[in-house]
Amino acid sequence: MKAVRFHQHGGSDVLRYEEAPDPQLTPGDAIVRVRACALNYLDIWARRGLERVTIPMPHISGSDVAGDVLASTDPDLTPGRRVMLQPGISCGRCPSCLSGRDNECPKYEVLGYRNHPGGYAQMVKVPIQNLISIPDEMDFVRAAAFPLTFVTAWHMLITRARLARGEDVLVLAAGSGVGQAAIQIALLHGARVFATAGSAEKLERARSLGAFAVIDHHKQDVAAEIKRLTGRRGVDLVVEHVGEATWSQAVGSLARGGRLVTCGATTGPNGALDLRTLFARQLTIMGSYMGTKGELLRAAGFFFSGQLTPVVDRTFPLADAAAAQRRLEESSHFGKIVLEV
Repeated sequence: MKAVRFHQHGGSDVLRYEEAPDPQLTPGDAIVRVRACALNYLDIWARRGLERVTIPMPHISGSDVAGDVLASTDPDLTPGRRVMLQPGISCGRCPSCLSGRDNECPKYEVLGYRNHPGGYAQMVKVPIQNLISIPDEMDFVRAAAFPLTFVTAWHMLITRARLARGEDVLVLAAGSGVGQAAIQIALLHGARVFATAGSAEKLERARSLGAFAVIDHHKQDVAAEIKRLTGRRGVDLVVEHVGEATWSQAVGSLARGGRLVTCGATTGPNGALDLRTLFARQLTIMGSYMGTKGELLRAAGFFFSGQLTPVVDRTFPLADAAAAQRRLEESSHFGKIVLEV
């Protein structure tokens, strides 16, 4: 099969469009013909290399996949079934998995990250339980753009932060995959949404998704604007996934008793926190990682009914994966960048 792989860490120039071995069917697995694969920043980190993380070489990235089943070891799963993939892979046997918290499995991994070759290829092998059937009328590009960011945002807002109807939510970096998903999920659950972005075009896109008010995080003081817009109160919940560059502004935007939930550190891992502010204002800081299969299935119901719709920025042919990754690194996109295979 054709695939995009890297044989060493580095810039986008290390990506090679080349022949790779076809995945071999093993018990409990299915082989899917990839039709579309959406990019995530995890692809960039894996390509650049991460401290204390060993990635087998050559490596195929890609966590967000949609396609059709080629073969499986389940006789009830017929070839041609149109599917999108749950990107989290777990053992299925440990107490966490058996209690529906598969994203806490000690063996949990993300497709295309370390030991599970991903969707930058014509074919991919996954556990059968990671297949989610999609409607016949749904195109593969939108299906690939949905799973990782929406299950991440769902886990952050609904499971971890327990978002309540009528609450005020600040979503940072609205143009990112998690950002556009979080805006939609918060609105679906009756929140009032404030969003930040770094350009006039992205701010307008955030408004079009339903944001009540938008803030240019390059030109405005986010915390000060939030206090102005909320009558000095602040927001009940901040969706943080940027890291060092936005951390202090995010904490400063919280109302008394407010919650901050974070799932990423794109701009750096260090965030200063005055503990006196934490306890005196009774704030809650929560970490969140990916989401469960059950959460993805619940979110997918709203996707299939048209109530949640992933924003697709641009599509690229698989052979142009390097150009697609450069667009992601430049942060010029709004929504998901998708490779068509």
